[in-house]
Amino acid sequence: MKQSKQGGAVALLPIAVFLILYLGLGILFEYVMKIEMGFYRIPIVVAFLAAILVACLQNRALSFDEKLKLMAEGVGDPTIMTMILIFLTAGVFVGTVGRSSAESVAYFMLSIIPARFAVAVLFVVACFVSTAMGTSCGTIALIVPIGIAVAEASGFDMALCIGSVMGGAMFGDNLSFISDTTIAACNTQGCEMRDKFRVNFWIACPAALATIFIIIALSMKADLSGSINNSYSLIQLIPYVLVLVGGIAGVNVFVVLLVGIFSGSLIMLATGAVAPVDLLSNMGDGAAGSFETSMVAILVAAMCGLIREYGGFDALLAAIRKVFKGNRGGQLGMGLLVGLMDIATANNTVAIVMAGPIAKEMSVEYGISNKKAASILDTFGCIFQGILPYGAQMLYALSAAVTLGYTISAFEIIPTLFYPFCLLISSLVFMFVIPEKKK
Repeated sequence: MKQSKQGGAVALLPIAVFLILYLGLGILFEYVMKIEMGFYRIPIVVAFLAAILVACLQNRALSFDEKLKLMAEGVGDPTIMTMILIFLTAGVFVGTVGRSSAESVAYFMLSIIPARFAVAVLFVVACFVSTAMGTSCGTIALIVPIGIAVAEASGFDMALCIGSVMGGAMFGDNLSFISDTTIAACNTQGCEMRDKFRVNFWIACPAALATIFIIIALSMKADLSGSINNSYSLIQLIPYVLVLVGGIAGVNVFVVLLVGIFSGSLIMLATGAVAPVDLLSNMGDGAAGSFETSMVAILVAAMCGLIREYGGFDALLAAIRKVFKGNRGGQLGMGLLVGLMDIATANNTVAIVMAGPIAKEMSVEYGISNKKAASILDTFGCIFQGILPYGAQMLYALSAAVTLGYTISAFEIIPTLFYPFCLLISSLVFMFVIPEKKK
C-alpha cells in the first residue's frame, strides 16, 4: 500500500462534516423550524455516509479500492462484530420481556414503601429498570407517566419526580450489561464487562446514594396527600433479576441474555401475558430497535479506518498531548472528548463509538487501563447526555408529560437532575483524589 498519512488536522474533516450536518440540521429543525423531536428527525446513517464520502475523496495517494480495503479492515475488527451481536441479542431480550414486566418492577417497589419516600423510590425503581432493560429512553417512557401519577396523587413537585426518574434512567444506562453505551465502551476499549462494571460501580454508587439523600431531604418538606396503588406480577421480575445477577457474577454476556430471553419467554407464555405469535413479533421488534445503532457502529468503524490511516488520530492525540499532561490529565481529556462528541450528536452511544478509537490510543499514551478508559467513556457520555435539554431522554420525558396533559419546561427539570451532577463530582473525585489500584 502506498504511503498515505497526511499527518494533519485535515484528516479529521469527515468528523467535522458529520457534526456540521447532524448538529446543524438538528438545531435548525428543533429550534428554528420548531419541529417536535426535530433533533431526532435527522437520519444519522445518511450523515455518516456523507462523512465517509468526504473521507473517500481525501488523500489521492490511495486508490478507491485501497480505501475500500481500509474501511473493510476497520469494520472487520472482532470487537465491531461482537458489539453488533450483543446489540441485537439485547434488543431481543427487551422485546421478549416487554413493558408489563418493567411496570411490575415499578409498582411492586412503590407498594412497599411509605408515601413520604415515593420520589426516592421512583429513583431506585428507575435505576433498577434501566439496569435490567439497558435503555434510558425506554425507562423514561415507561416510568415518567408513573412519576407524574405519583406527583398528582401525592403532592410532590412534578419536576422533582420527572428529574428523579431521568437520573435513575441514566444510572442504568451507565451500568447495565446490556446497555448500548456499556457494550460500545467495553468493546472499543477491549475490556470485560464485569471489569468495567466493578470500576464503574464504585463511581456510580456514591453518586446514587448522594442523590437519594438529596431527594429524601427535599421530600421531607413536601405537603403530601393521597397514595398510588396498581397491580403487578412478581413472577415477571425473574428475567430482570437473572440478567442482573448473571452479569454481576461475570457470566458471558451472550449466556446471560439467552437465559433472560428463555426465562422471559416461558414466563410471558405461561402467564398468558402474550400469545406465541406475538412473542416472536415482539422479539423481532426488539432486534429491529438495534438496527440503526448497529449500522452506526459499522459506518463509524469504516470512517475511523480511513481517518487513522490518514493520520487524523495522530494529529488529534498531538493536540490533546499539548493540553493534558500525565495520567489524570489524560483521563480528564478522555472524558471531555466523549462529552464534546455527545453535545454535538446528542447521542451518547454514537459519541462513545466515535471517541472509542481515539480513547484507545489515549489509554496507551497516558497509561490508562482499558477498564478505566471504558468506565470514563460510559460515565462522561451519560453525564453529558443526562443533562442535555435537547437530548432524547429529556425529549421523551417532556413528550410523556404533554401526552398526559401537563406542560413543563426542560429548564424546570434540569435543576432536579441530581444524579448526573453527583456522578460528575464522583467521577472527578475518583479521577484526581483516589488513584486507580495497580496490579
